[in-house]
Amino acid sequence: MTATPLITPRRSNTDNVISLSGAELAFGDRILWQGLDLELGRGEFVAVLGPNGSGKTSFLRVLLGQQHLSAGTLLIQERPPRRGSALLGYIPQHRAVAPQTPLRGRDLVRLGLDGHRWGLPVGDRRTRRQVDELLEAVGAKAFSDRPLALLSGGELQRLRVAQALATDPAILLCDEPLLSLDLHHQKVVAELVNQRRRTHDTTVVFVTHEINPILEMVDRVLYLAEGRFRFGTPAEVMTSASLSSLYGSPVEVVHLNGRLVVVGAPGSHDHGGEPSA
Repeated sequence: MTATPLITPRRSNTDNVISLSGAELAFGDRILWQGLDLELGRGEFVAVLGPNGSGKTSFLRVLLGQQHLSAGTLLIQERPPRRGSALLGYIPQHRAVAPQTPLRGRDLVRLGLDGHRWGLPVGDRRTRRQVDELLEAVGAKAFSDRPLALLSGGELQRLRVAQALATDPAILLCDEPLLSLDLHHQKVVAELVNQRRRTHDTTVVFVTHEINPILEMVDRVLYLAEGRFRFGTPAEVMTSASLSSLYGSPVEVVHLNGRLVVVGAPGSHDHGGEPSA
């Protein structure tokens, strides 16, 4: 059964960069979400929340053109999605780098510019300048010549932000980029993403288990659970009544010292919890 979503007033069509109509994603008999109608505007910051297995990362894969919808339509700036589109920048979760990895920080960023090409990279002056500008933008020049394996999680995520910005994307897709970072680096990475949004009017789709580090930045929330969804402002979606209706069981949203704590959501991480590392 499709939930009736909470929808805030939409922007004009000229401002919409992502449009979904009647969107459904299913694997066999298992429906992750269906009846998804939403439009995301230029410069909008949208958080995607929900328990494990609710289809958050799959939602990003659909936007990236890596996963086809089971039903409905998706348009990215009025065109169907496609793999490798320069319109989209992607920031993955933090993962440790194998000790034998030969790449330096600046090499990782450069892959965002020419990683799609065959053969060895050509060391032209223009590309080096672009890499330096990207490193400067995220405050990573100081450690850009170090091997990736020697960098901290926060330093690696700065570099991944720079890599994602290499094509000057209109849309930035973030797949739990704060996971396993300490509170300081959560704040640093979130602010880098928000700074890009403010200065370039970039649309941000931010998948996370923990909304509090980005709560003040978020315009709207897409909450996926039990094959259904809620979509609206944080004040509309992040309420006990809204989430209880979505899950079909009692869920309590507690406001505690400026933070949101979700209690009782089946299979869900506590949205007010501490980072894992």
